[in-house]
Amino acid sequence: MKGIANHALVLTLLAFSVVLAFCLTQPSPVVAQEQKAQVIELIAKKYEYSPSPVHVKAGTKVRLKITATDHDHGFRIGTVPDDAQPKGTPGLIFTSAQDCWQLKKGETTTIDFLAQSPGTYTFRCCHTCGLGHKGMKGQIVVD
Repeated sequence: MKGIANHALVLTLLAFSVVLAFCLTQPSPVVAQEQKAQVIELIAKKYEYSPSPVHVKAGTKVRLKITATDHDHGFRIGTVPDDAQPKGTPGLIFTSAQDCWQLKKGETTTIDFLAQSPGTYTFRCCHTCGLGHKGMKGQIVVD
């Protein structure tokens, strides 16, 4: 009897070890994986941003890499879509809150955000850059 009990105990422990090893090698559905950012490269130059418009899908993390090629410029964008109330629910969630990002000539400025809500978001130059400054704008369209 003692031999059968020991044999059963060994088989139970072996089965438990196999099940435990299998469970530990499976990815956990509870742990969310970090979403990679969609990288968009923009050029700021007299008196335009290119490309524009830029389309992204709602729910996407976005990393803008903006390079001013001719001289210093700026970048300002609202957190709510163009047709929304100014104090409405933010559709773009930025990792760093700034009113105006300075774009230095020849340098790349990185701006990270989550494109949370669909809509059109117009961005503008916020650093006086010459006669066409007021018309220097572009758009991000969140689909």
